[in-house]
Amino acid sequence: MALFFISFLAGVLTVVSPCVLPLLPVIVGGTLAGGTNVKRALTVTLSLGISVLAFTFLLKASTLLINVPQSFWSYVSGGLIILIGIATLFPRLYDRLPFMAAFNRDSNKLMSKGYMRQTFWGDVLVGAALGPVFSTCSPTYFIVLATVLPASLALGAADMLAYAVGLCAFLFIISIVGQKLVGNLATAADPDAWWRKALGILLILTGLLIVTGYAAIVEAPLYTIFDETKVEQGLLQNNVPPAATPITASSTASTTSAVAGAYPNMPSAGVLAAKMAKYHLAPELEKPDAYINTGGVPISLAQYRGKDVVLIDFWTYSCINCLRTIPYVTEWYSKYKDQGLVVIGVHTPEFAFEHVLQNVQDAVNRLGITYPVVLDNEYNTWNAFQNIYWPREYVIDIDGFIVHDHAGEGEYDQTEAAIQAALKERADRLGASFAATSTVGNIPSSDVSQVGSPETYFGTNRNQFFGNGAPGQGGTNTYTLPANASLNTFDLGGSWDIEPEYAQSTSANAAILYEYQASNVYFVAASAAPVKVQVLLDGQPIGQQGGADVDPSTSTVTIQANRLYSLVHTAVPGTHTLELKALTPGLQAFTFTFG
Repeated sequence: MALFFISFLAGVLTVVSPCVLPLLPVIVGGTLAGGTNVKRALTVTLSLGISVLAFTFLLKASTLLINVPQSFWSYVSGGLIILIGIATLFPRLYDRLPFMAAFNRDSNKLMSKGYMRQTFWGDVLVGAALGPVFSTCSPTYFIVLATVLPASLALGAADMLAYAVGLCAFLFIISIVGQKLVGNLATAADPDAWWRKALGILLILTGLLIVTGYAAIVEAPLYTIFDETKVEQGLLQNNVPPAATPITASSTASTTSAVAGAYPNMPSAGVLAAKMAKYHLAPELEKPDAYINTGGVPISLAQYRGKDVVLIDFWTYSCINCLRTIPYVTEWYSKYKDQGLVVIGVHTPEFAFEHVLQNVQDAVNRLGITYPVVLDNEYNTWNAFQNIYWPREYVIDIDGFIVHDHAGEGEYDQTEAAIQAALKERADRLGASFAATSTVGNIPSSDVSQVGSPETYFGTNRNQFFGNGAPGQGGTNTYTLPANASLNTFDLGGSWDIEPEYAQSTSANAAILYEYQASNVYFVAASAAPVKVQVLLDGQPIGQQGGADVDPSTSTVTIQANRLYSLVHTAVPGTHTLELKALTPGLQAFTFTFG
């Protein structure tokens, strides 16, 4: 429910986002028809809202559109706005074109003549043309698109509707206010009025900025004045849904029905009632897409109830936090599997390449994981557990209740203690023996307390730390590196094609510049063909300070497989400037993470 209200507020905030502010004159101008016109304002704003929803669900529903570049939608929106601008600037041009006489029907006049003659469909076009542009300005929008919608169509649709309602409501108010400011002009209804000519020029310039990608450059200074994404991120961090809802008295009957008679070795009625009052019964593994390390045989949590303790580990193979947790999980499995511990890795992907079974299988082999792993590509199990973090561990006792829940890295001793307690209960119940020993001290820990840099994304979906560009900027552009790097901001050099999930270099020696605070730097990257990337630290070849994937003799890393690469490993944390130079085109940069 919290995300529903945040989505509504995000829609309102989108209207004052720097990536939308330059388009407000287009909205206001598009609703003018001499004086205040509530009907036109309502038609344009509702069309924009419907366009946002349609664009969203079209992307999620059609696999044909998954690989359509973000720049395509910029061409569509910008091109339509340019056509509308030409019709505004030259309202009689349509009638003077001789070949148009043969196509003199309303459907063919839509983009040129209809707009200036204040037709209903002309108003619809103004709003619909801007839907894809308005869909790229909100982190809340992308959280719903990337996590909630894949997990639950109903919840995702409700959140998207709330976002659209907030967006349309505030736009409608602004349109009415704008009409009152301009609509009283004596020339408001004159197609040759000076202000209409100015509006036509503004529309054409706006369309050109969108098509060429320069709109983001124009918007960039506005982010120094107000950045609505920071407001949304604060709300999202403080209003996340709970990981698990405790079982209440009203649900005891249904829970008892689910437990009773479902497994052997049940506890006494008093013990079961006490557990139901304290813990949440673990949901089932929902519709896994594939199974690894099971011989292809499907598995379920129900088959272990009354027999074993289960540890669920939510992870994804390009997440450094997950990778630092894996050694503990594999050690627990190795040590306790003969004493009744079952470990199941639930691989829920963050990026498109992590949906690929072979990629996950390769990662499992590389990491030495021998316990079962299920692929949760559609977020079905993720949603069933109401999870929102990578990594996350759930300890499920012999009766199927979640007795311990930990999100993120750290506190491994507490998780192991919960495993031991659950295994001790199992042993007592089954008349077996149990011997507990500590694992935590055997594995080097990662101190992330000195990390001062956030995870940084390169794709338009979440590139909020783009230095010489702007959040949401997409398409192919040529960039020039600044003289000096800025802390926690990435800058690009050379030609890059920025897609929703990644930025791809399209010229030789394309570069990335980033100033960070940490000891280690990790890079999620890929390439269709091997690309050598030179790694510079503080302006010098990185050499022996390179991470495990860097050749110290050449200070280069070869990028090909879709995975996480270790770039920097320094003895102590510090502030450094990292520069990457892709010697050939084709590097796909997804994220920087730090440790």
